[in-house]
Amino acid sequence: MYIGLGIVLFVLGAILAFALNIDIPGVSDDTLGYILMAAGAVAILLSFLATRRTATGYSATRESHVDPATGTRIDRTDVDPR
Repeated sequence: MYIGLGIVLFVLGAILAFALNIDIPGVSDDTLGYILMAAGAVAILLSFLATRRTATGYSATRESHVDPATGTRIDRTDVDPR
C-alpha cells in the first residue's frame, strides 16, 4: 500500500523540484519538492520493511494409516504452534 503512495509523492516532489518554477508565498518550491521526495522515499522503505515480516502461524504434520486387523483408517495430526 505504501509503495504506490511513495511513488506518487516522489514523482510530485521531483516535478516541483526540477520541472516547475512556481511562486508559493512563504515556501520555496524546491524545498517543498525535496520534502515530498524524502517522504516518498520513506514510504517506499516502509513498504519494503512491512513485507519482510517473519511468517507466523503453525506447522502441521498429518499421518494416515490403515489398521490391518480391523481395516479402519487411522488419522493422526500433530500441530506445532510457532
